[in-house]
Amino acid sequence: MLVRLIYASRAAGEVNAELLDALLRSSRQNNPAIGVTGVLCYSAGMFVQVLEGSRSAVSSLYNVIVRDPRHEKVELIHFEEISERHFADWTMGQVNMSKVNNGVLLKYSARSEFNPFDMSGEAILLLLDDLIATAAISK
Repeated sequence: MLVRLIYASRAAGEVNAELLDALLRSSRQNNPAIGVTGVLCYSAGMFVQVLEGSRSAVSSLYNVIVRDPRHEKVELIHFEEISERHFADWTMGQVNMSKVNNGVLLKYSARSEFNPFDMSGEAILLLLDDLIATAAISK
């Protein structure tokens, strides 16, 4: 059984390019072995991540993230059983928020600032689809 999980969290400390690269490198190295795919977005002290894979693998990884001291206020946004992956080719994609147009954010959010805590899981997925279409997400 496949599932999709979307969570948001606040960074516990400063997140610089080196730390973000290390997180992505680790995900891209470890996720194939456990069958997890997804995408990570970081902006203005907030993370949002989509994880897809088996219920067991996704749940285990989410529990690791909840205990990770780099995250605060981890909030489950969406969890569902799925028939197919949305991010099947992505061991862990990354959103380049510098390429995100405020108009695109306003399509799915009440404000032009990215705040995943104020968005539904469906809105986050639609936003990510738009970002994929405009090459704002890299594999």
